[in-house]
Amino acid sequence: MEFVVRRLAGAEVLPYLADAARLRISVFREFPYLYDGDEESERGYLRSYAECPQSVFVLAEAGGQIVGVSTGLPMSDADASFREPFEKAGIDPSGWFYFGESVLDPAWRGKGIGHAFFDHREQHAIGLGFSKFCFCAVVRPEDHPLKPDGYRSNDAFWAKRGYVIRPGLSCSFAWHQVDSAGEDVENELIFRTRELPAAQM
Repeated sequence: MEFVVRRLAGAEVLPYLADAARLRISVFREFPYLYDGDEESERGYLRSYAECPQSVFVLAEAGGQIVGVSTGLPMSDADASFREPFEKAGIDPSGWFYFGESVLDPAWRGKGIGHAFFDHREQHAIGLGFSKFCFCAVVRPEDHPLKPDGYRSNDAFWAKRGYVIRPGLSCSFAWHQVDSAGEDVENELIFRTRELPAAQM
């Protein structure tokens, strides 16, 4: 089956919030996030992207179904929890474009959609005048009891895209986990960044 990847911005994403929420709940339930989410809170979170005119949603569609979603918006419009590590480090967050999540149905992984997600988000950000991109990802110990056999992190993929861990830049969020009996668990997320040289702008 063929797939199509397309890019939307701002309020254009409103018709797809339910699909995005469903995918976030499903994919983030997997290791390493172990997120026990609900659709109402997911839609509220995603609506903040829809309300930002400079946001981007990249959709992967197959057979009339949304099988993947990737998001981003200027860091200055992101939640304060994402901006604070930059501000504390003396880095102006307004110069950065923040990539939210990329969630993809397992059946469609390994087909180049992940690269397309990054390509579209970077192109969107460059079109807005940004040359600095960032995102953050949860940190888990190598011996985590819920780590599946054969699990491969995205570290090599991110490195291939030019994203490197930025020492000292991290934030923390609490969420219900599948192993926490309904209690919030505080989790650390570390930032990875990429800065384009002027010649590529």
